[in-house]
Amino acid sequence: MAVLTHKNFPRLSKMLKKNKVLIIIAGVILLGFAAFFLDKFVINKRIDLKKSQTGNINILLLGIGGGTHEGPDLSDTIIFASINPSRNRANLISIPRDLWISYISGKINQAYSLGQEKNKQGILLSRAVVGKVVGQTIDYVIVVDFSAFVKLVDYLGGVDVNVARTLDDYAYPIEGRQRDACGHTEDEIASLSAQIATSSAQELEAFPCRYKHIHFAKGTIHMNGEGALEFSRSRHGVNGEGSDFARSARQQEVIAAIKTKTLSLGIILNPIKVFGVFNILRDNINTNIQVSEFDDFINLAQKMQGAKISNYVIDFGDQGIGRLGLLSQPLPTADKGFQSILIPRVGDGNFSEIHDYVACIVGDHLCEISDDGIIKDPLPPPSKAK
Repeated sequence: MAVLTHKNFPRLSKMLKKNKVLIIIAGVILLGFAAFFLDKFVINKRIDLKKSQTGNINILLLGIGGGTHEGPDLSDTIIFASINPSRNRANLISIPRDLWISYISGKINQAYSLGQEKNKQGILLSRAVVGKVVGQTIDYVIVVDFSAFVKLVDYLGGVDVNVARTLDDYAYPIEGRQRDACGHTEDEIASLSAQIATSSAQELEAFPCRYKHIHFAKGTIHMNGEGALEFSRSRHGVNGEGSDFARSARQQEVIAAIKTKTLSLGIILNPIKVFGVFNILRDNINTNIQVSEFDDFINLAQKMQGAKISNYVIDFGDQGIGRLGLLSQPLPTADKGFQSILIPRVGDGNFSEIHDYVACIVGDHLCEISDDGIIKDPLPPPSKAK
């Protein structure tokens, strides 16, 4: 892999300009770079990017394990981002990885992986699958793996993250030990695996050496790349931290922390630091953005100075606080491999309510989920960019 330095800046400056968009958009998923660019620039150039019928620019953002992770192409993070330049708004809608999709006979996080197995069509299949779920045309897809996230946070010297509520996860998977025998014989492994498949045994109890306990105390904590990734990815936290809603909130805190650190270091104003970021990300991104569109993405980010970024999660709600969701969690069944899955509350494969909810959000309304469907009210007019 070639390394970029300040010494070869003149001949690479044009290439770097075109590839800045990859830094910008990839950051929307996991790194927070979009927020940085939205705050930093002003421009009045024409933008000729693809747009949906609503006039929004819709982007699918996927975070995958990559590398040696088990299931490297499974999407651990799935975000539908809809950008409205005319109203100076951007909406990020998180979709849970366990949502069941009948026409691929699997969870939504398998779409990119299945597509990659078939002639590297991961972008095409995931774009089609998520488009059917949200009921919107997806114009662009960006895929980033976790190694970029860890390396970048470490490159920044770590980040200070606000931990709103103490997180304890006793079932965080240890990388590289997903198939550890934990001292069992082959016959015992076969028996335990059969029990786990029928939910008569729990994998954590049967194979405890595959997992570890992670702990993040309430307050501001300085995290390195690995710590920030664990905080963002944890799915089995206690004390209300095991839901996709809580997980999304933690990811937003990490994004905010990275934005703050990036601003404090003046990354974009220092060519050497920009080269470092580019080297981290360039081998960890897959996208259908064409080279001819790169500059338009830069112009878009600059035009969206001061944009309001809103975050939403499609999930099964929170009964404890009376928050309704759009999904339900059925009991495991044989036809779905006894997997723990999520389906629309109005019926398996019926995404009509999700369509209404997403349409409400991208149409710039205040959207409330009720027992009878989606209630929408108009949003106040957008504030002017500073």
